[in-house]
Amino acid sequence: MNDYTENESVVTLTETAATQIRQIQDSEPAAQGKFLRIFIEGIGCSGFQYGMGFDIERDGDIIQEFFGVKVVVDPESAIFLRGTEIDYKETPEGGVFTINNPNTPEGCDSCGGSCSR
Repeated sequence: MNDYTENESVVTLTETAATQIRQIQDSEPAAQGKFLRIFIEGIGCSGFQYGMGFDIERDGDIIQEFFGVKVVVDPESAIFLRGTEIDYKETPEGGVFTINNPNTPEGCDSCGGSCSR
């Protein structure tokens, strides 16, 4: 069970990010008809490690839609992703997705073995 209301977003995609994701999805036959899954892969001294990929819906997933892109988040990742905005930016090196997560850990505590939360 999750504590999110239907009107509350766990993550938000900007229109630019959604446009890029739709382009990727349209160009990859295996991704067509699937959701964009956003999840936390791990937590380390540099903060959260994120994962994104095209997937099916699973029991307990939180489902959202932004500019025609359906997004799923598992309940465990949702705890750490609440309030996150995903954008897409063009840089001289190429395009990148940017993740602005207000829940990111503060970082390394300088001991080399732990991180503060």
